[in-house]
Amino acid sequence: MRRTKEDAEKTRHALLAAAEQLFLERGVAHTSLEQIARAAQLTRGAVYWHFQNKADLFHALLEQVRLPPEQLTERLCACLDLDPLTTLRDLCVEAIENLVRDEQKRRIFTILLHRCEFTDELREAETRHHAFIAQFIDLTEQLFERVRVRLRPGLSPRLASRALHAQIIGLFTDWTRDPDLFDPLQDAAALIDALFHGLVHDWQ
Repeated sequence: MRRTKEDAEKTRHALLAAAEQLFLERGVAHTSLEQIARAAQLTRGAVYWHFQNKADLFHALLEQVRLPPEQLTERLCACLDLDPLTTLRDLCVEAIENLVRDEQKRRIFTILLHRCEFTDELREAETRHHAFIAQFIDLTEQLFERVRVRLRPGLSPRLASRALHAQIIGLFTDWTRDPDLFDPLQDAAALIDALFHGLVHDWQ
C-alpha cells in the first residue's frame, strides 16, 4: 500500500511539474490536459485519476505556493500579545520577498498574473481563487477593525483592507512582469511601510 501511495504521489507531482512548465511557456488556455500528460510521460487517464479537469489541476498548482486558509487565519489572528498590524506587515513583506527566495512561487504567480485567461474551462478555478482573495480581505478587515482607533481619520477597516490588497497585488504583478522595477529583498519593507504610514496615524 505504501508503494502505491508513493507512486501515486510521484505521478501527481510529475503532472503538476509538467503543467507548471507548459502553462508558463504557452499560457493556461493554450495548454491541454493531453499535452500535460505527454510532457509528464504519462497517459491522459493518469491526469483524470488525480484531477477532475484543468480547473482542478490549476487550483492544485496554486495551492502549492500560497498559505492554506487555515494557516493564514492562524498567522493573522494568533497575535494577541503582539501588535496585530506588525504581524500583518511582516506577513506582507515576507510574501513579497518570497518571490525571490522561492523560484516555484515566482513561476506560479507569473502564470496566474500573466499567463492565465479565466475561460469557461477554468471557471471553477476562478471561483476558488476569488474566494481565497475574499477571505484574505475579510481577515485583514477584521484585523483593522481591532485597531480601528489607530486608522487615519475617515479611513474605515474595509477601505484599509482593500488598499492593502491592492498594494500586494500591484507589487506581485509589476515584479513578475519586470523584475528590474524593484528589488523585493531590499525594497519590500519600505514599500509596505509606506502604505502603513498612510493607513495608520501612529505607525513607526
